[in-house]
Parts: sequence; structure tokens; C-alpha cells
Amino acid sequence: DRSFRIDAQQLQRRFRSLQRAVHPDRFGQRPLKEQYYSEQHSSLINKAYQTLLNPLSRGLYLLELNGVEPAQETDSDADPVFLTEIMEINEKLAEPENKDILEEIETLIKVKQEELTKEVTAAFERDDLQEAKKLLAKMKYFANLEDKLKNKKIPS
Repeated sequence: DRSFRIDAQQLQRRFRSLQRAVHPDRFGQRPLKEQYYSEQHSSLINKAYQTLLNPLSRGLYLLELNGVEPAQETDSDADPVFLTEIMEINEKLAEPENKDILEEIETLIKVKQEELTKEVTAAFERDDLQEAKKLLAKMKYFANLEDKLKNKKIPS
């Protein structure tokens, strides 16, 4: 089913079922060609699962399936209010480490990602691929902030 809305538990069950069938451990005593195919299929299943599990990568993949190029971060039609918000969060992240500020940013990012996921779901359900593209571009910004936050929280 080519839908943005997924049942994560069903996806996980399907992933485990497919992995049980093709996992390389099951093919250790088989001919090299079968071992190779097992490794390749297992790798593809892992990649597919990770792609579908994450809302951003799932959305980008659906755009690709529909022949829509994802927005580039240099697209000039980005919302100036949104970009200001991202810049302010980046500035807070650049400040000396403050646990309270980091927790505040983490909560904000989580809330924004959840809101955007709902909006992207609605856009895909109305088959508004251009709106989904714009929303996914915003999700990319928040994913980048999330990565910066994780790196800041990991002690050097």
C-alpha cells in the first residue's frame, strides 16, 4: 500500500517475518550464491524498514515514487517566518550548554515534528504532493536540528 499513514506494529511484524525468511544466519551452510542473495535481500529489507518507519524518509520516498523531486534547502520559496524560527533555534543550540534550554529545544522539535507529520499525512491523503513536498522540506530542517541537538548532548 502506497500510503503515508502506516501501522508501525504491522510494519514491524512484516519486517520480522521477512527477515526470518532471508536472514544470512539461515543460509550459512548453503551455496555461496544463496548466501549472497540472502545478504542482499536482508540488507534491502533493513533499508526498506528504516525508510518506512521514519516519517521524513517515508514521505520523501513517496514523493520519489510519484515522480516529485524533493525540495532543496536552497529553494527560495521557503517561509521567512519559518526560517527565522529555525535560525533562532540554531542560535540557542550554539549557546554554551544549558540543560534546561536543551530540554526545551528537544520538546519543541518533537512537537513540531509531530505537527508536521500530521500535516504531511493530510497532504498525502488529499493527494496534494506539492504541499507534502513543502512540509517535508520543513521536516528536514527539524531533523537537522534534532541531529545537532543529539551531537550537543553527547559528551565529547
